[in-house]
Amino acid sequence: MTTQTGHQIAVDFDVPAKMRDGVILRANVYRPVGEGKWPVLLTRLPYGKDFPLGSSALDPAQVARRGYVVIVQDTRGRFTSEGKWEPMRNEAEDGYDTVEWAAKLHYSNGSIGMYGVSYFGFTQWATLIQGPSSLKAAIPIMTWNNPFNGVQFRGGALELGTLANWQLSMGMNVLMRRHSTDPRALGAAMYQLVQDIDALGTQGYHSLPLKEFEPLVRNDVAPDFFLSITSPMDRKQVDPMTIVGKHEQVTAPTFNIGGWYDIFLQDTIENFRIMRTQGSTPEARQSKLLIGPWIHGGFTNPVGELNFGMGATAAMIDLQVDLMSLQLRWFDHFLQGVDTGITSEAPIKLFVMGANVWRDEQEWPLARAVETRYYLHSNGHANSLKGDGSLSTTLPETETADHYDYDPANPVLTRGGALLMTPEFRAGPFDQTPIENRDDVLVYTTPVLEQDVEVTGPISVHLWATSSAPDTDFVARLVDVHPNGYAQNLTDGIIRARYRDFVHGGQPSLIEPDKAYEYEIDLWTTSNLFKKGHQIRVDITSSCFPRWNRNLNTGQEFGSSSEMVVAHQTILHDVDHPSYIVLPVVPIQ
Repeated sequence: MTTQTGHQIAVDFDVPAKMRDGVILRANVYRPVGEGKWPVLLTRLPYGKDFPLGSSALDPAQVARRGYVVIVQDTRGRFTSEGKWEPMRNEAEDGYDTVEWAAKLHYSNGSIGMYGVSYFGFTQWATLIQGPSSLKAAIPIMTWNNPFNGVQFRGGALELGTLANWQLSMGMNVLMRRHSTDPRALGAAMYQLVQDIDALGTQGYHSLPLKEFEPLVRNDVAPDFFLSITSPMDRKQVDPMTIVGKHEQVTAPTFNIGGWYDIFLQDTIENFRIMRTQGSTPEARQSKLLIGPWIHGGFTNPVGELNFGMGATAAMIDLQVDLMSLQLRWFDHFLQGVDTGITSEAPIKLFVMGANVWRDEQEWPLARAVETRYYLHSNGHANSLKGDGSLSTTLPETETADHYDYDPANPVLTRGGALLMTPEFRAGPFDQTPIENRDDVLVYTTPVLEQDVEVTGPISVHLWATSSAPDTDFVARLVDVHPNGYAQNLTDGIIRARYRDFVHGGQPSLIEPDKAYEYEIDLWTTSNLFKKGHQIRVDITSSCFPRWNRNLNTGQEFGSSSEMVVAHQTILHDVDHPSYIVLPVVPIQ
């Protein structure tokens, strides 16, 4: 291929790389033609190097035109690469070996950068913590560091919506390899798998017990899913997919990119914060962060039901630069030695929803943000939009508690948010009023705002509650209520009662029925301008299904039963049990 403005390039398909155990992984290599040596950009993914996702984060042909070798590799056990597919368990060693292999290619100058989204953001971190000397910079987009914070579990609840959907979808290549010599068997197996994928949103998610989750048992494509059931919240079991606690081994700088409605938002921010403040080298401490109003893998506009403007898209960030050019500025600096000015710019660029503007920041959390408690209030009838729930900065005094019944046979359904699920459950902002009309949803709303209120930073809910059950869940959600009544979800979180102390190092334990406990629910973070005339709202309930698996309220061994019990929930908000949300309020100049 030739161009008028860039290098002539060549593409080598299925280039083999031998790993330390002799397994061959294959890659497509895009490179400038000629005898020169070039820096290498590497991505490693399980979704097929020859399919569209292989070119989704950066267009390898366009990047090669600009003087890079671009390597797109199938991970172990996927598509053209050899070995056994074991999700996330071989990426550290394979990543290290691939980097060292790439550094020695005759057209490589020995300087390697890595890039990619989600799983192939994780393959970067898994490689980075191995510390290969040739790896000079990385751009992990929308990826995690803690499997218990959005990959397998969140607040102790299983990420059923994401896990079941992803595991079934990944099963297609598993079946292709399993039945590679028997087209008839392959056809029958693929037909069954596709039937289960298509029915997951309407039927499959409801399968119980979880240890016999029918869509995955029937297709036998995802043994790792059942490890999550038989060994829930087991740190040893998830160590290969865990990055948190290992950042000190990383020496290269990272440009971390995420979205306010992304399933890995919090860990994307934490990866940046840890590298920026605790990086083991001066280069690592030059890490950067970019957060848009985006969903997982989606950088276009509108997002969910809302129009955030052309400047919110990755094609025209702040009406100034596209995402590919921004990434190349990063790599030009650290791999080409070109002073692009990117390290002298603010380390953070974030999109403030509501105002719908981009803004540069110097630190996270924002030093000028004021942690402000908004307390839950009612006369005992905060149920639904018709209730008397209110939200204010005034401390509660003597108030009547709120009550609702949580029936796992009739859970509150997922509606928008940070999702990666079947098409029935779309990600992003969606009107919450259909949910808020339920009696098992408590609704607390401020009066109409008389001035703008910006909330940017970490958010948590401290909830005093009792339950008739030995184990149950509590879900909290922050909502921006528009003047026309549209209830825009911003961020949410969940806590499973038995794991209430887990985040602080405690062991899981059942609760004593009807005893009051204070639960801390991590809502992660957001950036939103609640405009004058809007209202701030907090919703409290006990389910968000099928995003998170239903707590059956029995206290039995996880995933072992189909038995369901209705839990009678009480939310306290009095002088001795103040329940509140902490909002980081940014002073408006």
